[in-house]
Amino acid sequence: MSGNFPEPLISPMPLTIGVWYEDAFLNHEFFDEASGRAEPSWLVRTGEAQVQMWDTVLDSMFVNFVHMKNKPGEGELNQVVDAVLIPRVDELQYAIPQHTNVKVYEIWMRYHFDLVNNAGEPITDWTMSAYGKTPTAFLRSDTDAVNLAAVVALRDAGANFAVNFTRVPGVRDWLVERGRVSAAATGSQTIGTEIEAAQP
Repeated sequence: MSGNFPEPLISPMPLTIGVWYEDAFLNHEFFDEASGRAEPSWLVRTGEAQVQMWDTVLDSMFVNFVHMKNKPGEGELNQVVDAVLIPRVDELQYAIPQHTNVKVYEIWMRYHFDLVNNAGEPITDWTMSAYGKTPTAFLRSDTDAVNLAAVVALRDAGANFAVNFTRVPGVRDWLVERGRVSAAATGSQTIGTEIEAAQP
């Protein structure tokens, strides 16, 4: 899977954020097994594109962004970062024309995020959905169409995360506690972005 993920147009927050990608995230993939001889099987590996997209978004959102060499553990102080984000794909569903008789390919993903402090202690966690679809026109194969739908879903995820990060209650409280933003700012933040969200 490959795609283009533009940087969001946002003012970076004055934080150093680390990210830890678990193996399941780095190697994320989904597979559709053919139900008959006339239907091809296909496999879409999203892990590399996931990392590319999240690296782009996080690098734009924060003054400093680093990849963690090890998973944060409680009691293991890391003075380089203010917090560490751990994203996971909790669920992925897809629909293709063979399943629905509609000439549209759709991808729906649900992410789960853990945010821990620089001592590995939980700050908060939350979930977020992303959606992408593409028509079959001009696409030569199921794999191409599913790939494009997945790219649109990833762009939707990036835009959603960038706009709503400071509105997550646990994140907002942590930022206010650290004096990085005011409560009013987190409640009314508007962020412009060039990341293309999926159209309803």
